[in-house]
This record gives sequence, structure tokens and C-alpha cells, in this order.
Amino acid sequence: MNGFNEAEWLAKLNSPKHRSAAFGRIVQEYQQPIYWHIRKMVLNHDDANDVMQTTFMKAWSALDSFRGESKISTWLFRIAVNETITFLNSQRNKNSYSTDDIESSMAQNLEADPYFSGDEAQLKFQKAIMKLPDKQRLVFNMKYFDDLKYEEMEEILGTSVGALKASYHHAVKKIEAYLLSEI
Repeated sequence: MNGFNEAEWLAKLNSPKHRSAAFGRIVQEYQQPIYWHIRKMVLNHDDANDVMQTTFMKAWSALDSFRGESKISTWLFRIAVNETITFLNSQRNKNSYSTDDIESSMAQNLEADPYFSGDEAQLKFQKAIMKLPDKQRLVFNMKYFDDLKYEEMEEILGTSVGALKASYHHAVKKIEAYLLSEI
């Protein structure tokens, strides 16, 4: 992040006098990457915005328990991942949808979303990604779109590098199979 020194902002977070302003700066710094990380999973702009706000509210509430053992960004992404999965699970439970119904609903939302500007190929690619189980979709998005290293993903997700590589490999194979079946 351009001109953002994590150690400096962590010190300010630990100072009661500077905490609020420091957290505001951290939100400003990470709001966009966190939003897009969530958006790739929930696909809907309003839902992604809600989950992002919940993420930052949880982070604010948990500031006293953040010891700085990981980077601020890693901590925020871990909260965002947990909030996203919680949101997706609650949507499934609340609506009593089958997995196929959810995929269909998400595809319709994506096609109707005024913020989605992709062509037909991108839409098929996104539909293929939606068919993945949540964990594989998360790993695929983090590796393919966010270009995170497996070691960074391991820190965020708490999953071994070997398991992450396997998840990514399976996700790629499923996406390839879906796209080939759509030809």
C-alpha cells in the first residue's frame, strides 16, 4: 500500500489518543481491497458493502485483542473471510435454498447488477466460479484475482499451503470442466 507503514499505524492504534484517527486511516487504506475481496464471494454490491461494514465494525470492536502478531491487512482479511462465510451461510439458511437455487440466484443478480460490465465470456467464467464450493471459490479468488502467495493465504485462512494448493488445483479443474461443457 502506497505510503502506508503498518508498524506506525499499529503504534497509533495502541494509543488511546490516536486510536480513532488511526483506525479511520486503516479503513481508508483497506476499504477498497476488502470490498473487492468480499464482492468476489457474494457478488452483489449492496451485500458486499454490508459485509465490509460488518468487517470493519468487528475489527473496531476487537482492537484490544489485536496484538500485532500478524499484519493489519492479514487480520482484516481474516475477519472479512469469516464475515463473508457467515453471510453466505446465513443466506442459505434464511432462504432454505438448495445449492443450485443459490447459484441460479447469484447468476441472476450478477447479470442484473449495474456494476458488472463483463462480456458473455466473463459472465460464463463468473458462473463457473460460482459453482465452486465456498472454500475453493475463496482460494481461487485469492490466488487468481488477488495474486496472493500461498503463504499469505495460509496466514489469512489458517489452512496449510498443501491444502491450499490442492483446493486451487481442484477449483481450476472444475472451472475448466464447466467452461468446456458450455461450449
